[in-house]
Amino acid sequence: MIVADRDEAAVTALAESLGDRAIAVGIDVTEPGAVPALVQRTVQREGRLDLMANNAGALLYGPVEEVEERHWDQALALNLRAVIDGSQAAYAVMAPRRAGVILNTGSLAGLMVSPRQLPYTTTKHAVVAYSRALAIEARARRVRVHVLCPGFVDTKLLDEPLDPGEHTGSFRRYAHSLQPRLLTADEVAGAALRGIERGRTIIPVGAFTRAIWAVERLSPALMDAGSRFATRRENEKTGLR
Repeated sequence: MIVADRDEAAVTALAESLGDRAIAVGIDVTEPGAVPALVQRTVQREGRLDLMANNAGALLYGPVEEVEERHWDQALALNLRAVIDGSQAAYAVMAPRRAGVILNTGSLAGLMVSPRQLPYTTTKHAVVAYSRALAIEARARRVRVHVLCPGFVDTKLLDEPLDPGEHTGSFRRYAHSLQPRLLTADEVAGAALRGIERGRTIIPVGAFTRAIWAVERLSPALMDAGSRFATRRENEKTGLR
């Protein structure tokens, strides 16, 4: 098992907690060629690649008035391009073997539109669409592709949105206002494994996520109305008029 992250100290600690079966690698997945090179090194070391999990991502939260070009560049590079690079590199070594699993991390924000998260919801929608399309093509090579779509998860992502602005506000507070019980990382991991076992391309995680996704599919107009209400309330709380 190879675990990779740009925070070398954190990923080393994680690998040590997993025992001898895990190897830590420090990597910035936004650097061109970094992920494909990691895949090749993994295959050279282990002989094959059974599962590729593309989980890197960052949240940009705040009103459209505070979204700048650099925010789009960050979101596109980390939330989308890195997923594509990882998936393409993994597929290239899995397809000849006619075996393998690619798991991409999407989000509830990739199943519904999420105002005040424009770069995030845009890139997560793209991850969902890319994963669905790749799953259809990859099936002919017996490579399975899944996209994991959790609701709000209790991780540092809730407390550390990239480059917060004047009217960003607390994303953790916002998450709690919509989903009072946050998901745990273990719950998400368990749901991912069950979804893979059951052959689900889209893996929604949590009752809140499943309910919101159902409303989005049944009545987009109703979902938009709810989003407008939540956005007005959040703008008022953060002093944006």
